[in-house]
This record gives sequence, structure tokens and C-alpha cells, in this order.
Amino acid sequence: MPVETVAPRPASTILLLRDSTEREIEVFMMVRHYEIDFNSGALVFPGGSVDKGDQEIIADPALYSGGEGLDAGALSFRIAAIRETFEESGILLARPGGSKSLVGAKRAAEIAASGRAALSEGKTSFLKVLADNAMVLALDQLVPYAHWITPEGMPKRFDTWFFLAAAPPAQVGAHDGKESTDSIWLAPREALAGGESGRFKLPFPTTRNLIRLGKQPNVKSALDDSRGRPVVTVMPVMTRLNGGRQLRIPPEAGYDGELFEVGGV
Repeated sequence: MPVETVAPRPASTILLLRDSTEREIEVFMMVRHYEIDFNSGALVFPGGSVDKGDQEIIADPALYSGGEGLDAGALSFRIAAIRETFEESGILLARPGGSKSLVGAKRAAEIAASGRAALSEGKTSFLKVLADNAMVLALDQLVPYAHWITPEGMPKRFDTWFFLAAAPPAQVGAHDGKESTDSIWLAPREALAGGESGRFKLPFPTTRNLIRLGKQPNVKSALDDSRGRPVVTVMPVMTRLNGGRQLRIPPEAGYDGELFEVGGV
């Protein structure tokens, strides 16, 4: 019987970046709770599905800046990326109304303390959190980095946009203890080494994006390299050969290869 194709759910994630004292770029990552039904226990970037509340924010342009020329779909991916990152880490990419500077760490922490848990539990909306605190989402801080779609035939599929963003000064982030059980700033090489040693469980797209990110020496270089660069959609194609599995991705997507061994059948 043919396998029923599941439509992918729109989702977003942010690679929050900062420069470290070791002259090496660092990215914020979290360990997903072991009871989560997708990528349980995996080391991932903060993110999640686009929801209806993100569409409501689009209808009020006073709540965001930097969305000029973007259609509703593109806006929803960006708004979801910032909302999910706030829910999962407490880091807020927004500006006080009328300000050109990102919200300070102290104020962001106050907003997280008053609204983050309620938002995660569905007791309030992101629109209300922004309006009550006179915040404007800084969509201009997001640089499109990658676009991955889960292969056909999988029981859960996501259409995910990855964005790069410099972490707001002094906002260090912390996991919520519910969807994620740990959080850490680390260099891409450290995350990849942890994946090799078994310390971390790294999903395939996460590994590819860490390898690519690790080629950049600092945050400015990473952002500059991605601005204006065409993003090639990646939907891996799985094949079985000689008792093993292989994933093929488009070589023009700019990763570290085209064909990858991903274990036995």
C-alpha cells in the first residue's frame, strides 16, 4: 500500500549567536525533554510551530518592524521564530516602542518572569505580552539561513525556516524545564564533538547547520555571509542500500556534502 503523505507543519527556529572570549562563535542550544514526541532528548536550537496567534500579530503592524516587503507567510515564520525563542529561552528579540535599541536584559527578564510561563501554557497570547509591555518585534534582526522540509513518508513532518540572529546584549537565556531540560552556549565544534562522543543527540539538519556555522569566525561574519544569499530548500530523500540508509540533499544548498550514511535499516 502507498504511504500516506503527511502535510508538513510550518515551523521556525533561530540560531542565536554570540562571540566568545576564545575568539570563537557560540550558539545557544537546548536539550529537548525526553517525553517530547519529536526529537526527544535531542540538542537543538530554540524553535517550534507557527500558530494562529502569529497571524494575529501580522494584522497589527505596530507590533513589529523590519517586515517591509514580506508576505504573510514570510512574516509568520519570523514572528513564530521570535515567539518560540522567547517561550523556550526567555530571550526576546524586540525593542521598546519608539526605541532603536533592543530591549535591555533586565527588562526582558521582567517580561519573561511575568508572561513567559502563561504564554507557554496557552493562558495568554504573544500579542498581549507585546502590547502590555509596549514591545515591537525586531524582525530585522533575523537573517534567513536555511529551509528544511522533513522527508515524505515520515509520521511527523515540518516545513522549517532557520534564521540567524545576534543574541541581544546580556540576554543569556535559560531553558523552561518543560519542553527542554538543559540549555547551553557552545561553539559548533563542541556540539559536533558531543554528537560524535554520544554526549549529545544531534538531529541530521542540526548537524549540517552546525558544520556550516562552524566555518564562520564570528557573529558579524556569519550574518554578513548569509545576508542576501539565496536559501535552497532541502527535503532529504532517503534510500536503502546494502542494509543501510542514505540521505541525499541538494549540493547547491551549501552543506558539507550531498550523500550521507545515516545508519542501518
